Amino acid sequence: MSSSASPTALRLGDLIHPIVAGLISVIVNYGGTFILVFQAAKVAGLSPELTASWVWSVSIGVGITGLFLSWVSREPIITAWSTPAAAFLVVALSTTPYVEAVGAYIISAAAFVLLGLSGCFEKVIRLIPPGVAAGLLAGILLQFGIGAFGGMSIDPVLVGLLTAAYVVFKRFTARYAVVGILVLGLAFLLTQGRVDLSGLALQFAAPVFTRPEFSINALLSVALPLFLITLTGQYMPGMLVLRNDGFRTSANPILTVTGLGSLLMAPFGSHAFNVAAITAAICTGKEASEDPSKRWIAGVAAGVFYILVGIFGVTLAAVFMALPATFITTLAGLALLGTIGASLASAMADVTSREASLITFLASAANITLLGIGGAFWGLLIGLAAYALLNGRLPRREAVVIPAADDVVTTKGATH
Repeated sequence: MSSSASPTALRLGDLIHPIVAGLISVIVNYGGTFILVFQAAKVAGLSPELTASWVWSVSIGVGITGLFLSWVSREPIITAWSTPAAAFLVVALSTTPYVEAVGAYIISAAAFVLLGLSGCFEKVIRLIPPGVAAGLLAGILLQFGIGAFGGMSIDPVLVGLLTAAYVVFKRFTARYAVVGILVLGLAFLLTQGRVDLSGLALQFAAPVFTRPEFSINALLSVALPLFLITLTGQYMPGMLVLRNDGFRTSANPILTVTGLGSLLMAPFGSHAFNVAAITAAICTGKEASEDPSKRWIAGVAAGVFYILVGIFGVTLAAVFMALPATFITTLAGLALLGTIGASLASAMADVTSREASLITFLASAANITLLGIGGAFWGLLIGLAAYALLNGRLPRREAVVIPAADDVVTTKGATH
C-alpha cells in the first residue's frame, strides 16, 4: 500500500483539525444515515440484543479497518457502513430470514475480498478521466451543499447562525471555520435545551453470534444486490473522492481489508462496510489540514470514534441521532463547501473534458435510480459515455496520472 505524502513531524496544533474532521464525519454518518440500520432491524424483527450486536459489529469493524488503513497508508482512508445497502435491507429483510441474510452478508464480503485480490477494480478506476471523476464527486455532494441552506425555512435561527458564523470564521480564521461552527452549534443547541439526552443509560454492547444459513434465494435476492449496490454506490465514488484530493493508495488493499473485516463481522450482524464517499470528503480535503501529509490523522481519529461508539453500542449512536436533523445537514453541507467548489473547478478546468464533466455532474446530481442501483453509478456511466462520444475514445490507462497530494496543493491549489 503506497503513500502519496512524505511524513513530517507532528505538533499538537496539527492534531486539532484532522481530529475534528474525523469527529464530524462520524457525527454526520450516525446522525444522517444510521437510522436505516434500526429500520432494517425492526423490519427483520430483531431483538434488542441482536440490534445492539449489529451496531457493535458494524461500528467496531468500520473503526478498526479505517484506523488500520489510514495508519498504514498515511492517507485518510475513511471507512463506513454501506448506506445504500442498509436502505436496500429495509426492504430485503422483510422477506428474507435473518440467518439467511447473514449467510448472504458472508458471500458478499467474500466476493469483495476476491475482487480486491484480483486487482481488477483498480484498473477500472484508472480509466476514469480526472474531470469526469471531479464532476461525479461534485454531483454527489451537491445535495449536501444545498442541504446546508435548505433547513433555513425550517429552522432559520440555527441555520442562519451556523452560516453566518462559517462566513465570519472563513474571513478571519479560515483554518478554524469548521471547528468553530461545530462548537458554536453544539453550545447553541445545549443552551436552547434542544438535545434531549434524558433516559439514556451508558452500557456496553455485547456481540451476539448468529449461525449463518445459505440459500439460493438469499444469494440472488440479498448477496448479489448487496455486492453490486455497495460496489457502485460506495466503493466507486469513495475511491474517486481519494483520487480527487490527490491520494494514490491502491483500491485493491482497501477492498481486501474491508472485505475481510465484513467477512469476520457478518456473523455478528454487520451487513457491509467499505470505503466512505460523502463522509470521506470531510476528511480528505484541506479543511481537515492544509498539509495533505497530515490528513491521515483524520482517518485514525474517525476510526477511534467509531470504536468508542461500537463499545457502547446503541447508547452513543442514540446520542448522535438525538441531534436535530437540521444541525446535521447544515454542518455537513458547510463542511463540504470547499470540496464541492474544488471539485467543480477541477471538473471545468480541462477544455477537452469540460462538457462530459458537466454532464457527469448534472447526471450525478439528479440521483437517478434504475434497476435498484443508485445515482453515482448512472452518473458515472452517462459521463463516461459522453466523454467517449465527444472525444472518440476513453483516455488510455497510462495517460491518467494521479498526482501526489503535495503536487496537487502546489500546482492545482483549487483541488487541494
